[in-house]
Amino acid sequence: MKNLPAAVLAAGLLCSAAPAALAQSYPAAKIASLKSSAQAGVESRAKLAQQMNDQIFSYGELAFQEVETSKYVTGVLEANGFKVERGVAGLPTGWTATWTHGSGGPVIVLGSDIDGIPKASQKPGVPWHDPLVAGAPGHGEGHNSGQAVNVVAALAVKDLMEKNDIAGTLVLWPGVAEELVAGKAYMVRDGVFKNADVALFTHVGSNLGTGWGATSGTGLVSVEYTFKGAAAHSAGSPWRGRSALDAVELMNMGWNMRREHLRPEQRSHYVITDGGDQPNVVPSTATVWYYFREQTFDGIRKNYEIGNAMAEGAAKMTDTTASWRILGTAAPRHFNRPLAEAAKANIDKVGLPKWTADEQAFAKAVQKNLGSATQKGLATELDKLEAPVEKPASGGSDDIGDISWTLPTITVVYPANIPDLPGHHWANAISMATPIAHKGVVAGSKVIAMTMVDVLTEPALRKNAKDYFVNVQTKTQKYVPMIGPNDKPAIEINSEVMARYRPQMRELYYDPARYPTYLEQLGVKWPVTDLTPPAGYKVD
Repeated sequence: MKNLPAAVLAAGLLCSAAPAALAQSYPAAKIASLKSSAQAGVESRAKLAQQMNDQIFSYGELAFQEVETSKYVTGVLEANGFKVERGVAGLPTGWTATWTHGSGGPVIVLGSDIDGIPKASQKPGVPWHDPLVAGAPGHGEGHNSGQAVNVVAALAVKDLMEKNDIAGTLVLWPGVAEELVAGKAYMVRDGVFKNADVALFTHVGSNLGTGWGATSGTGLVSVEYTFKGAAAHSAGSPWRGRSALDAVELMNMGWNMRREHLRPEQRSHYVITDGGDQPNVVPSTATVWYYFREQTFDGIRKNYEIGNAMAEGAAKMTDTTASWRILGTAAPRHFNRPLAEAAKANIDKVGLPKWTADEQAFAKAVQKNLGSATQKGLATELDKLEAPVEKPASGGSDDIGDISWTLPTITVVYPANIPDLPGHHWANAISMATPIAHKGVVAGSKVIAMTMVDVLTEPALRKNAKDYFVNVQTKTQKYVPMIGPNDKPAIEINSEVMARYRPQMRELYYDPARYPTYLEQLGVKWPVTDLTPPAGYKVD
């Protein structure tokens, strides 16, 4: 796929060539009325939001293996008139779902991640560790919720566009393998977002908010290094062997010595994914997987080049050979100011959900049971929209960064999770199929729907967003892709893990035809009255 779906281009929806007649401004009162209708349209689909949230939670699929999730979401969209294209950008679980009304008008792309976390299986609504399937993956970040946010918002706005004859195109897509930061760069490279006007991205959080400018965190490149040597009997004739594991260990020693001489803001980590077969055989192959994180494109590339040099040096020292491939990449994030300001105005109108006393008690119990430093429960005050700090802090990465350097982009976070939890952990799955998540999804969906109305009806917003993108964000720094034209997604990752656990997980897939909620299917009573872990319980 080299650009947006053919249906988009056939309609002539190129943002740079839209006819002047299409750039009409809507009166403020009309926009306010449309936004009220958008909120009502979301609220009327609260049941769908809950079902989608719970259904995807029950799948719990890992990166690149989001088969059931993609099949389910695209099925919902096709049933509602969207044209689906599957397998985009070489991603078997990648897709786009497109719907167009009229001719011309802006192209809005809506995205959210869909993959889970290893060993994060957790029964929702239980405030301590209670896996659905021991050792299995689960939604230990909350990626089960974002597609519900976007689909419900898109359907509400689709109704408005038809009833009010508003021209435009909606394109939904999934963040495949975000936990490996291994999907979006391929979608960018293959032109999935070409000719789109804006990208509205959603991500689970514990408040309702957005931001603009360079964010805290890092970009990264994820690299797999493989060394090849020669096997031999480890005791009988070790001199005839050339240990690939020695090369891996030397590379790791070299990198760890080099850390002192790298910027303090860098973050780098590795795991040895293949250390040999058994101790009495000199390992003929060995593999180590690195994440090199930095805050700038130049910093990422520099550390990647240092890593490559380390690998070559380790190979020379052990008389082995070294090769490597990129498994994933994420650009540093930079979000659009005019879009963020428009979204924040809508956030202020929607406000945080009204949490019940039982929901607050549950959240505080989870925080206590996990040993959180603060046990204040769910957020009751909105975060402010603040200017980016002069020196952003280091930290995690997200491949939405690649899209943010491709077209005007923002991320809206919504309060479906409990604050002050570890992240990437089974504990972050506890709330994700409970009324806490259901309320947070609806709140986020209202904000996205209202912001879509802004984009559709306010040509000045689209112009300002593009001006910021061209004249501020990318004035001196352009997008620097880390993958080349011949790189391919590592779609084999996690296939063995899912093959091992999916049969057990399948028995627990949510059945909305029989149960109103996933909690009811699992026999978890809500509100939860037993908030104290069993005697002798320890957090793992």
